[in-house]
Amino acid sequence: MKWAALVAGLGMAFATQAEETVDLAMVGKIRQEAFHRSQVADTLQYLTEQIGPRLTNSPAMGRANAWTREKFTEWGLSNVHDEAFDDFGRGWEFSSASLELLSPRAAPLHAVPKAWTPGTNGTVEGEAIALNLKTKADLDKYKGKLRGKIVLLSEARPYKPNTEAASKRYDEAGLHELLDFAIPAPTDKAARDKRLKEYRERTELAKATNQFLIDEGALAALSISGWDDGILRVGGGGSRKAGEPVGVPELVVAAEHYNPLMRALERKDTVRLRVRSDARFTSQGNDPGYNTIAELKGSGKADEVVMLGAHMDSWHAGTGASDNGAGVAVMMEAMRILKAVGAKPKRTIRVALWSGEEQGLIGSTDYVSRHFARYPEPTDPAQKELPSSLRTPTGPLQKTKDWGKLSAYFNLDNGSGRIRGIYAQENQAVMPIFKAWLAPFEDIGASIVTSRNTGSTDHIPFDRVGLPGFQFVQDRLDYGTQVHHSDLDTYDHAVPADLQQAAAIIATFAYQAAMRDAPLPRKDVIEE
Repeated sequence: MKWAALVAGLGMAFATQAEETVDLAMVGKIRQEAFHRSQVADTLQYLTEQIGPRLTNSPAMGRANAWTREKFTEWGLSNVHDEAFDDFGRGWEFSSASLELLSPRAAPLHAVPKAWTPGTNGTVEGEAIALNLKTKADLDKYKGKLRGKIVLLSEARPYKPNTEAASKRYDEAGLHELLDFAIPAPTDKAARDKRLKEYRERTELAKATNQFLIDEGALAALSISGWDDGILRVGGGGSRKAGEPVGVPELVVAAEHYNPLMRALERKDTVRLRVRSDARFTSQGNDPGYNTIAELKGSGKADEVVMLGAHMDSWHAGTGASDNGAGVAVMMEAMRILKAVGAKPKRTIRVALWSGEEQGLIGSTDYVSRHFARYPEPTDPAQKELPSSLRTPTGPLQKTKDWGKLSAYFNLDNGSGRIRGIYAQENQAVMPIFKAWLAPFEDIGASIVTSRNTGSTDHIPFDRVGLPGFQFVQDRLDYGTQVHHSDLDTYDHAVPADLQQAAAIIATFAYQAAMRDAPLPRKDVIEE
C-alpha cells in the first residue's frame, strides 16, 4: 500500500515535470548569445576595476548607479531609474591607509580602515595599549589612561593552519547531500531572546566605546582581522548614522601582524605605532540610498512581473567582485541576452540592483515593503530598535495591490561560482517546474533542485511575505575562505566561464517564468 502510494506520488511529480513547457528554441538562442557573444566579464571588470568597491552611499556607489543605468539604456531596456530608500545614513570613502610599527622594531603592518570611521587628518604616532572590553562597565578601568594612545581592541588569536583546499567545487556527493532536507527544530524562544539580548549588548557597547575613545583622547584603534593568512576581512565601524558617535580612526590589522603587538604588550615592551588613514565622510546627513531598476516590458500580461536581482553594494577592502559584483554582472548580462535574442515575454521582466544589502538587506526589504507587502511596524520598543531583518514578524500581513502580480524573484549572491541548481525554499510545487527548466543545462553542471531554505541575502524579504523568492546553488570556489568581505575580493578570483553559465541559466529562468500561463506557485504565508 505504501509502495503504491509512493509510486503514484512519484508519477504525479514526473508528470508535472513532463507537462511543463520549455521553449528549447529560445534556450538555444540564449546559450548561443551567452557562450559566444558574452559581455559579462567586461561588465564585471568595469564595475570592479574602474568603479571599484561600492559601499552604500559612497561616491563610488553613485557612479555605479549611473553607469548601470547607462548600460541598461544602451541595451534598450525600459523604465530605467534609481529608486530611493529613506534614511540610510552618511556616505564614506577612503583613499589610502598605512600602519607602521616603530618600536620595539621597525616594520610595516598590513591594515585597512573600518567603514564609517574618521580619518587621522595626517599621520599620528603613539604608544599602544590593549583594552579588554566585555561590558560597558569595563570602560571605567581605562579612564584617564588613553590620551595620546593607540588602543588595541581585540584579543590575540592563535593561528589555525589550513587543512583543505581554499577553493572548492561541489562533487556528486556534495550535491546529493543538498537534496536531504533537515526538519527544523521547534522555535526556541529562549535561545532567540538570548541572541537578541547579546546583539543589543554588542551594539550598546560599540556605541559607548566610540564615545569613550573620543572623550578620553585616544588617537586611533586597531582590531584583528577575522581571517588568517594575511587576509584583511573588514566591515563597518564608527556609525553611518548622523548624530551617533563615530569613535576614533579604527583599522583592521592582519592577524599575523596584530598578534605580535599583543605579545609585545604582554612582555611589557613599549610598542609605538604610526598610523595614517585618509578616510572621510562624504555627506553629513541621513541620506537615502538607491536601488537601480530596469525592465524588459512584457506583452499580454505586462502588469505581471518576474524579477531578477543582486546587490551592487560591497565592502571596501577589495573591489566587491565576488560579493557581489558577480551577481550584478550576471543579472545585467541576463537582461542584455534577453534583449539581444529578441525575447518577447508575456510578463514584464524587471531587474533590481540593490543597495544596503551588507547592512541588513535594507534596499530589497524597503522595495518589497513599498511594492508588495509588509508586516506592521512593531509597537514593542525593544523590537523597534532592531533592524527589520531581525524583527519578529507581526500580523496581519499588509499587502499592496501588486502583491499578486509578482510571479517570481530570482537572486544571485553566493560568489562567482557556476550555478549547480536552485533552492526551492520549501516550495514543493515549484520543484518539478525548476527541474524541467534546468534540464537543458545538465551538460554544463546545473541539475539539482533542493527543497532546502537558504538565507542571508535579498530573496529573503520576498520569501518572508509569501512571495516566490529564490537563490541559486553555486560552487563556492574560495568565497568562504578567502574573498568574502576581504581585500582579496577582486576580479582575479572570479571565473568568467562560470559567469557565462550563470547568465544563460538565469536568462532562461526569467524567460520561462515570464511565458508560463500561470504564475509560479506560492507557499502559504505564516502570519504571527
